[in-house]
Amino acid sequence: MENSEICILLVDDEADILEFLGYNLEKEGFQIIKAGSGQLAIDLARQYKPHLIILDIMMPGLDGIETCAQMRMIPELQNIFIVFLTARGEDYSQVAGFEAGADDYITKPIKPRVLVSRIQALLRRFRPIPESGKLVTKTFLIDLDRYMIIKNDAEILLARKEFEIIQLLVSRPNKVFTREDIFKQIWGEDVIVGDRTIDVHIRRIREKVGTDGIKTIKGVGYKFTEE
Repeated sequence: MENSEICILLVDDEADILEFLGYNLEKEGFQIIKAGSGQLAIDLARQYKPHLIILDIMMPGLDGIETCAQMRMIPELQNIFIVFLTARGEDYSQVAGFEAGADDYITKPIKPRVLVSRIQALLRRFRPIPESGKLVTKTFLIDLDRYMIIKNDAEILLARKEFEIIQLLVSRPNKVFTREDIFKQIWGEDVIVGDRTIDVHIRRIREKVGTDGIKTIKGVGYKFTEE
């Protein structure tokens, strides 16, 4: 996909940061939309459905964590890639971001060339779910076309990475996927994320789907089983 086909929503309450980000990304040919608040970002995301949202955490009113969480509750925004741009590198803020449904982090300050390179690496990971149809287990169904889980006739929405992880595990029942396997297949090789990232996503999947079918193999990784 060419840069000119990619729409990026930038969200920050500081106008100079929006200007800096927008200027450098528009030079690379990206379509840019800007929002100075969380609520406006939600409205614009609904309207334009961008490929990527770069979202600041520390904003007055609706902060980045809550904005992300609300976006992930909107069905048409489930497939959008959400990345936090933040100066906060503490583990707790990263975990909170992933729990809200974020896909990744970019730490500021960041040089323009590095920013563009990082975004291009992120966009290389943006892909539609390759299969179509359904994966059926004894307790739930994975609808690959609608990007959701069906259990007891109820529709369960998952964030993009959560959906991709459960799809991966269910596609190979009883196969143990190491954390390295999951990182490589879901996040790709261009990004480094915290050690707790997989664990946070697995916990959220278990909370939403309500199944104990995802087993932890201590010190190794995870597998899906119906035994």
